[in-house]
Amino acid sequence: MKTVNWGIVGCGNVCERKSGPAMYKTPHSALAAVMRRDAEKVADFARRHNVPKSYTDAAALIADPEVDIVYVATPPGTHRELAVQALEAGKPVYVEKPMAMNHAECLEMIAAAEKAGQKLFVAYYRRALLYFLKVKELLDGGSVGQPLTAEVRLLRPERPEDRDPARLPWRLRREVGGEGYFHDLAPHTLDILDFLLGEITDARGNRGGFYDVADTVAASFRFRSGVPGTGMWCFVAPPSAAEDSVVVTGRKGSVRFSTFDFTPVELVTARGVERFEIAPPEHIQGPLIETIVRELRGEGVCPSTGVSAARTSRVMDEIMKE
Repeated sequence: MKTVNWGIVGCGNVCERKSGPAMYKTPHSALAAVMRRDAEKVADFARRHNVPKSYTDAAALIADPEVDIVYVATPPGTHRELAVQALEAGKPVYVEKPMAMNHAECLEMIAAAEKAGQKLFVAYYRRALLYFLKVKELLDGGSVGQPLTAEVRLLRPERPEDRDPARLPWRLRREVGGEGYFHDLAPHTLDILDFLLGEITDARGNRGGFYDVADTVAASFRFRSGVPGTGMWCFVAPPSAAEDSVVVTGRKGSVRFSTFDFTPVELVTARGVERFEIAPPEHIQGPLIETIVRELRGEGVCPSTGVSAARTSRVMDEIMKE
């Protein structure tokens, strides 16, 4: 493709800054069309981002001959249906995370991509960010020695609307978003660990809390290499207990980083503590979107595919088993 023309299905908040602008700022890339069921809101988005076409029907955008790749940016409950529809229409797909509501749906999407001979990418954009590439450089370069353990802690306070039925966020409605903030946020960490340390082959967990969906989850898991890991996610913690940390400990030291806060990467060894401050880009999905554009143009490879993302969904399923 000389220019990769994007079409967005579900141009909501995530598209305003995280992804949408990157689609028309990346070289050899353009945002050709957007879709949202609310006609006034989709027209407003198109006007503000200088998008030539707007739709209120997903099928119409998918069928648009000027759209080369479809970005599914709706809540997870519709990912499988919309992705399969676009793939069957002969178009590659970029789908938001988590890839789908469960691993079985992911496998359906992968099968549809293979049958159509089309690419399937997933928005685990941390795989392309300099911050996490620095962590990978330290681990792959032997800075901490042979990895021994991985520990995850994400504790956040609840929001006022989280237990208000009249204002309940879509992420806390199981039929739309799956298992709450755990389903929305934990995959980012589990996927980046897959990228850094390899496939997680075994996982189990316990859940509890106040919501109908999971708000407190403890998990243990093991990588194919044999390295064990633990995770604690709590979304009803007091503000004083808020934490976002991942620690990989090896035989020569440890590396600490965060999934969401972009705190300085800390390398702790016998030589002391080294800190690496690496801020995220203005449009956080930009680096991954650039890899997609390069792959579609035959110039590179995107590190986040349906196959890699499905592994994370399988781990999530295993953690959430009763």
